[in-house]
Amino acid sequence: MRLNIRPLCAVTALFAAGTTAYTQTPLSQHHKESVRQVAIIGAGAAGSSSAYHLSNYAKKIGVGVNITLFEKTDRIGGRTLTINPFDDLSQRVELGASIFIQKNHILYGALKDFDLAPRDPDEDSDPTLGIWNGDEFVFTINQNHSFWWNALKVLMKYGFAAPRRTQQLMEQTIGKFLRLYEEPFFPFRSLTQRSYELGLVDVTGVTGEQLLKQNSIGDLYAHDIIQASTRVNYASNIARIHGLDTMVSMAPEGAMAVAGGNWQIFQKMVDKSGAGVVLNTSVASIGIVSQKDEPSDRPKYILGTASSSAASDSNEEYPVHFDDVIIATPFQFSKISAAHGVIQHTIDEIPYVQLHVTIFATAFSFNPEFFGLEATATVPGTVLTTLGKDDDPSSGVQGAGKAGFFSISTLRKAVNPKTERTEYLYKIFSPEAVTPEFLSRLFGVDVPSTFVSESNSANSTANPISWYHPHVFNSYPKALPRLTFQDPIVGPGLYYTSGMESFISTMETNALMGKNVARLILDDILGVASGGPVGSEEESVLVREGEGVQKIVCDRGRGDGKEAKEHFAADL
Repeated sequence: MRLNIRPLCAVTALFAAGTTAYTQTPLSQHHKESVRQVAIIGAGAAGSSSAYHLSNYAKKIGVGVNITLFEKTDRIGGRTLTINPFDDLSQRVELGASIFIQKNHILYGALKDFDLAPRDPDEDSDPTLGIWNGDEFVFTINQNHSFWWNALKVLMKYGFAAPRRTQQLMEQTIGKFLRLYEEPFFPFRSLTQRSYELGLVDVTGVTGEQLLKQNSIGDLYAHDIIQASTRVNYASNIARIHGLDTMVSMAPEGAMAVAGGNWQIFQKMVDKSGAGVVLNTSVASIGIVSQKDEPSDRPKYILGTASSSAASDSNEEYPVHFDDVIIATPFQFSKISAAHGVIQHTIDEIPYVQLHVTIFATAFSFNPEFFGLEATATVPGTVLTTLGKDDDPSSGVQGAGKAGFFSISTLRKAVNPKTERTEYLYKIFSPEAVTPEFLSRLFGVDVPSTFVSESNSANSTANPISWYHPHVFNSYPKALPRLTFQDPIVGPGLYYTSGMESFISTMETNALMGKNVARLILDDILGVASGGPVGSEEESVLVREGEGVQKIVCDRGRGDGKEAKEHFAADL
């Protein structure tokens, strides 16, 4: 039994397992001489992984692949990025995805292969943690205390059964997911199909709250411990998140990060791939090359690109025709215009969580009275939240309830180069922008409307907030219960990776989908049928549709791109 909460993770990394090696396949003369032109749109975890694994597979088999990676920003890494407190390059903190674990085969394997230095993400953080419901702390713990002492605190409040059953359910659920990395389940053309085959629709089709009740996990433990974890990881209460993400939120044991920033894994992947990288460039349109201009037995694609810094919406045709295109960014945010017939299987538009991440520095500690404590009390350095006594799962903005935010972490101490004094770095996850009024109450001092005072005085009273950095992420989908998921093949030679995010949204799982798409492309080049049948060629499944039952036909292996849709009770 263990209290599996890592308070600094914005998105919990998931377990990974071994992969399947290619066998040497005889190539035809055509395969040896031709070079496949592949475009990847987006250089986040999925896009970088696609480039890296596609290049590795191609080299191993002796296939010619030319990869062009388009990225609208000036950097690689997507939602993994670091910032520099006080604009001091010697000090860095993670703004985006913060952790992964040793059992993440793709990320941890890359860490070792690229000789990157790991670090403990909590090495300099405050070890005390409390769970606050907007009125009082319902549970506190010091992570520096012995395992047995902390275990005793858990047992005294929540008993033995709930933590133990949660651990068993998490291990059972993750064990099913791990098979997705192995033959015959990897690669896959249909995530819906694989979810059914692995029995994971049993946990994606219900809320976390329902899953916990089904497994006789006590309400108090679910409300306090598990819900605090789903809120810090996915900004969702257990009644508004599916069971798979609920279990993922309880599985960040053994977390680590890359010294200097997790983005380095994806930068190294791109570097090692040999891909041509086009930064500060958005893909504005995808079209099909006319058969008159270039006869072919399959479509070739034209990409229209635009400079991300251009004042106008100029769209220039990129001078390469592509055999394959991987859309490795959420399509609904990409502003890509697709010509008629390009996307043959609808890409669903799904609701994403808009998460405000605020990092700032101050010499002040938390004001105990903000948390309903005596003025002389000590406040935990990390505060996770759960719903209050009078809250329901929809209370407040995005269900944040009376607390109003999802977590506040004391990251570590930092040196203010202007004053040469040591201050605290804090990180807040919230559904709305942090206000000066909120910070004034949180620290018991007057924070100016500009957050950071214009004064250069070293006086801490004059400068309560010395450095401030807010950021807004479309961080992950709202993981409502669902039984179907977006397929990765949306047209001939056209692939989409973000369907994975409604299933599980982590750095590792996005990298897994990138690797999966890379394998599908290589198998397509070789004329190898893959990613399809495990059981019968076609099988029907009865699933819950609102209050009734619907029949879904699983097209095994054909990648028919069935539209993902939410199967959720109308009252939610």
